Amino acid sequence: MEVKVVNISGKETGAKVQLPESVFGVTPNDHAIYLDVKQYLANQRQGTHKSKQRNEIAGSTRKLYKQKGTGGARAGSIKSPLFNGGGRVFGPQPRDYSFKLNKKLKSLARKSALAYKAQDNSIVVLEDFSFDSIKTKNYINLVNALNLTGEKTLLVLPEQNNNIYLSSRNIQKAKVITAGDLNTYDVLNAGKLLLTANSLKTLEEAFAK
Repeated sequence: MEVKVVNISGKETGAKVQLPESVFGVTPNDHAIYLDVKQYLANQRQGTHKSKQRNEIAGSTRKLYKQKGTGGARAGSIKSPLFNGGGRVFGPQPRDYSFKLNKKLKSLARKSALAYKAQDNSIVVLEDFSFDSIKTKNYINLVNALNLTGEKTLLVLPEQNNNIYLSSRNIQKAKVITAGDLNTYDVLNAGKLLLTANSLKTLEEAFAK
């Protein structure tokens, strides 16, 4: 698949790049995508939730009233889950939500996500660029020039560039990552995927391993 290269002003440079078939031309595997996104979201969870069981509640151990003859249900402790302020039955406990996935499956999931973007013509290839200074206005001008105002965008850079990253950080629907940090969730969550010429090469080399 051939894509025209544009500059940060949104104008065509006259150059064209070929999206590698080995990455963008695979048959998407929906189940692989599901598992990879599930793992990504699971890894975002802190798992620090905790409620107190009856043995952890601070309270009296005195029997509330005599066992028999009251006409009511027997009760031995104010810390019983039946009472207000008592312990919680089967409440949440701290846990680790992460789980393992094979490298090949994760690679297939990412290629599948990229293939979907290619099928939807949702990929824009930019010539390599940088900003002279850290200004949110610089990134807003880039998004406007590409006619992507109000749309979720994911810019993939070949390597860390603080001027670009920090210029985008205050824009709600914009995200900038490096090719090494590319993940299935971010690709699918974005409306448009912005790649630079060098990040395209980096992705091809990474998936070739």
